[in-house]
Amino acid sequence: MSSRNARKASHSGKDAPHPLSIPYEAPHPDREPHSYERWLLEKFIRLAGSPPIRFQLWNGDQIEPEHQTARFTLTLNDSKALYALVTDPNLAMGDLYSSGRLDIDGDLTNFLETVYHTVHTARQQWPKWLDSFWKSPNPRSSGLSQAKENIHHHYDLGNEFYKLWLDQAEMQYTCAYYEHPDNTLEQAQLAKLEHVCRKLRLKPGMTVVEAGCGWGGLARYMARHYGVTVRSYNISREQLSYAKTETKRQGLDKKISYIEDDYRNIQGEYDAFVSVGMLEHVGKENYPALSDLIKRSLKPNGIALLHSIGRNQPMLMNAWIEKRIFPGAYPPSIAEFMQICEHNDFSVLDVENLRLHYAQTLTHWLKNFTQHQDAVTHMYDQNFTRAWRFYLAGSIAAFRAGSLQLFQVVFSHGDNNLVPRTRQDLYATPTTPEHS
Repeated sequence: MSSRNARKASHSGKDAPHPLSIPYEAPHPDREPHSYERWLLEKFIRLAGSPPIRFQLWNGDQIEPEHQTARFTLTLNDSKALYALVTDPNLAMGDLYSSGRLDIDGDLTNFLETVYHTVHTARQQWPKWLDSFWKSPNPRSSGLSQAKENIHHHYDLGNEFYKLWLDQAEMQYTCAYYEHPDNTLEQAQLAKLEHVCRKLRLKPGMTVVEAGCGWGGLARYMARHYGVTVRSYNISREQLSYAKTETKRQGLDKKISYIEDDYRNIQGEYDAFVSVGMLEHVGKENYPALSDLIKRSLKPNGIALLHSIGRNQPMLMNAWIEKRIFPGAYPPSIAEFMQICEHNDFSVLDVENLRLHYAQTLTHWLKNFTQHQDAVTHMYDQNFTRAWRFYLAGSIAAFRAGSLQLFQVVFSHGDNNLVPRTRQDLYATPTTPEHS
């Protein structure tokens, strides 16, 4: 099997396609729409809050929005696409867009943000049976055996793919920190690493354990700039391969150990426990065990930091994201997040919400992705490229609309009296590097 076909096979995974997510093949309609199909679509539009969207059917017929000017046009390219959209919109919207059976005329991010706002408002008036009908399925298990498959589905797509659109400095696939709105992606990602290190109050000679290290950028930054020793755990083989190679190239391999193992198998005591972008994959049923792990891993005066996508209130992940992009993902509400701290009487020292920082990070990612979309299509196929464009644009929209949050939570043992009393040291000097 060629490397390109191997990547495609990896992307396809074990999921059977949605029954209505068949490739669109007919460039011309085979029939006129029935009157009841127009009625069905008009009913769907009203239930969705009557967004400022023109719906165009496969024969060119258009349904204009009521009492307002259309800002976008959504085209359904075949009759089965209509039935898929109205019966399972959470899953079908992404599938139909990916396969080319649904097109959007207008900025995709603005379109999805508009949809999020109108549907959120409309749902306040829905009967309970309809709300239940639209709910997302429960996330897949995050147990030891399933976790590796979940991570493989997303993070082992190939390092060359992620290199195309992530920052060139440290390959960070998590929210950046824009100290100034005009920061570059590279500047903001390095500033994020610095911001995390300051919150952990790192000093030379300390020991740090990292749960989920990505491509190793945070570990390298901590070792290089703060003189700490780091043990990083990850179950993505592709990421670890890159991390180890890059760490050796930078001469930091004596300060950093990368462990190909699940975070649940962390051993030893450390001055700091950090996890950036992994909590979304833990599953809330595993929060007590994670809390116990942090308790036994953290020295008496140690500090922990968890950085995670979250919600303002408990809510399941979008069905399409869960099935196609991030299997097993669950962003916790802030109350669910706090269960980790409450379980072992940790003292919460700092909570920061970087929601708009993530919207800007994703905007930079989407710009880079769009510039390299031909290369992505060559690596995989057109459906894959459209799916990831939809995912990135939808994520920007979700953070702008407030559907998603980004929490950084710092905490320590409840009886640790050496905790910082103020945040002044975090902002004493700029976090943003002058050149990157």
